[in-house]
Amino acid sequence: MKILVAMSGGVDSSVAAGLLRDAGHDVVGATLKLWGGASDSGCCSVADVDDARRVAQVLGIDHHVFNYTEEFERHVVAPFVAGHAAGLTPNPCIECNKHIKFDLLIDRANRLGFDAVATGHHARIVDRAGRPALARGADPAKDQSYVLGYLTAPMLARLQLPIGSMTKDEVRREAERLGLRTWNKPDSQDVCFIEASRGRETFLRSRIPVTSASVVDRSTGDVLGRVDVAQLVTVGQRRGVAPGRDGERRYVTNVDLAAGRVEVDRLEDVMVSTVPLDSDSICASDTALADAARLWVQTSAHGVARPAVLHATGGWSVVFDEPIRPIAPGQTVVFYAFEDPEVVLGAAVVDRP
Repeated sequence: MKILVAMSGGVDSSVAAGLLRDAGHDVVGATLKLWGGASDSGCCSVADVDDARRVAQVLGIDHHVFNYTEEFERHVVAPFVAGHAAGLTPNPCIECNKHIKFDLLIDRANRLGFDAVATGHHARIVDRAGRPALARGADPAKDQSYVLGYLTAPMLARLQLPIGSMTKDEVRREAERLGLRTWNKPDSQDVCFIEASRGRETFLRSRIPVTSASVVDRSTGDVLGRVDVAQLVTVGQRRGVAPGRDGERRYVTNVDLAAGRVEVDRLEDVMVSTVPLDSDSICASDTALADAARLWVQTSAHGVARPAVLHATGGWSVVFDEPIRPIAPGQTVVFYAFEDPEVVLGAAVVDRP
């Protein structure tokens, strides 16, 4: 097969390319230039492009750089900024996977005559009733099925995930065996278009006006302090929130930018069972998501999936068996099959209550 491998410059995509080459495929590496601004983290730095190029040289495969800076700005950066300006907490990595790394890349691979696209994500593709489905990676600590929750069956049919059945330690050992310079490279942890040395606040200030807000105890009405940048406060947040007059910790329950008010409360008073979903964001990976469907629902990349029921009547929502901390509007929830918690069924974005 002729396979286009997305190479970020990290160890995972490097090994993915090496494994496919060793399996006898015609492999070509492609690094996506996504961010045109300054970057010292993530997968968009000049050093990462150079690492990918050097790995391709060692593997003896062709390597190309595809420029998607305009598309990245339109589909990822601009919605990220607009979301924060509206008091939401968007997930740019999921939007990048959905719109750029798979949608645009698979389309380009098709036009260039490739049989498949491959990435170094820690997830697997399995057969589910005769159709491809996404499943968790073999290494629970590195599983990336959550950030790929929007992949559809047609996308999965064109995709290969060569390292999904490997642990991270196995990936690094394979990279060392192949003589790849990325074998001990640390994993990327940050949003690629935000400089780690400057942070999200500096980035947002360069794009939009930011405002401060009063922190108000929802139960007592006490003003507990102020936050400098209300656009960066997240529902469910505890860090940076002053305790109440009773000395107990407080958690953010609502962000009202128009009123300049951040509401907080005790943990037992912010817990929720029902989480509303944006109906326009509902995506099913292989089959329709049915009303009253029993699911496992994961609310963050490294969170624990919890049992819940999906409801469509009167607006989409998930109702958890047991109360959880509130999920910030703009965040993504990913659905897993109740009978097989390894398999992804789809995803949705959390709406405002």
